[in-house]
Amino acid sequence: MLGSSEPRSYLVLVQNSSESRATGGIPGALAVLHTNDGHVTLGKQSSAVELGSFYPSIEVDPEQSTLYSARLGTQMQNVNLTPDFPTAAMTAKKMWEKRNPSDEIDGVFALDPVMLSHLLGATGAIDLADPQILDLIDGTDLPVSLTKANVVTTLLSDVYREIEEPAAQDAYFAAVASKTFTAFTEGHGSSTELMHALAVGAEEGRLNLWSARREEQETLASTAISGSIVGNRGGGATFGVYFNDGTGAKMDFYARRTVQLIQSCKSEGYRRDTVRITAENGAPADAATSLPAYVTGGGTYGVKPGRIRTNYVVYGPSQAFVETATINGVAAPVSSGKHGQRPVGTVSLELGPGETATIDVVFSKVVQDSEPQVRVTPTIQPLTEVIRPVERGTCG
Repeated sequence: MLGSSEPRSYLVLVQNSSESRATGGIPGALAVLHTNDGHVTLGKQSSAVELGSFYPSIEVDPEQSTLYSARLGTQMQNVNLTPDFPTAAMTAKKMWEKRNPSDEIDGVFALDPVMLSHLLGATGAIDLADPQILDLIDGTDLPVSLTKANVVTTLLSDVYREIEEPAAQDAYFAAVASKTFTAFTEGHGSSTELMHALAVGAEEGRLNLWSARREEQETLASTAISGSIVGNRGGGATFGVYFNDGTGAKMDFYARRTVQLIQSCKSEGYRRDTVRITAENGAPADAATSLPAYVTGGGTYGVKPGRIRTNYVVYGPSQAFVETATINGVAAPVSSGKHGQRPVGTVSLELGPGETATIDVVFSKVVQDSEPQVRVTPTIQPLTEVIRPVERGTCG
């Protein structure tokens, strides 16, 4: 994959966790990496906004289009409404190549700002030296030097306060990603710490990789880096909870969530298990006026400024059914469907500043006997804070 036999090109999606998508966040900043005989160089940089919309939409797996709508194939920002990274990556490849006909993309990477912070912890701080970027942030409170400690807050919150124009925001994101990439490829810092950062990011779902070469993808599919929801790796995740923003803004920086699996005892060979999600809107009470309209959405998509609307997509194991859903103990609408053999239930929740709620999604006829696993969308929260230990019912 590093071009030992021929040059390769890979599309990089920098996912913005302030506006959640199932695999992490909207792919805002984009870049192409070129590899040749082990050497890696950074090529063209762009953004999802620059790519624009695709009509007619890019063709996507019909089953997933039913679950997540045709929007999967209309904008780069929506390719990862599905938590299945191989699907998102294939769609992203088609979109890039349609706008850049001379490019052939051999694979797709995705990473988020927390992954960048892991890398900066190994490489050390990066300094932004591009004159255009320095002019862009002149007179703002945005840092010229990015570190492990400040990069997440800078990219996911401060940049929206200091820069109003989305294209300029993307330029800043791209500059940070470019400098981090350079520090990484030039071998700054400790190689051991870099490998540890990559491993942690992959296990947390913050670093994904898909190859357009079938034999390579078959190898990747069984690893944590694949982001696959079905197949060998995906089937092992007995339950999954994925977050898709419904606010149309950058309010997920203020969201705090936990996910817990509550297992019942078996009855006649089956279990009836509950996936419990707690959610909080931690935005300031005056978010409607104190935060920029670009962050709150300004009510453009029917969500009042300061509120957070999220679509919670809950996957069960293949031998199970979505039964019911409640919000704070009250029956709630749940749409259900299938992804492969896995049942999928989706519940929408809207919270105002300071509000919290608990969603319970119940799966019946659960046959899974292996040790349960739970996957979630990576956010700015540490994974250990989001996924709570499995609670097992007392069996008489």
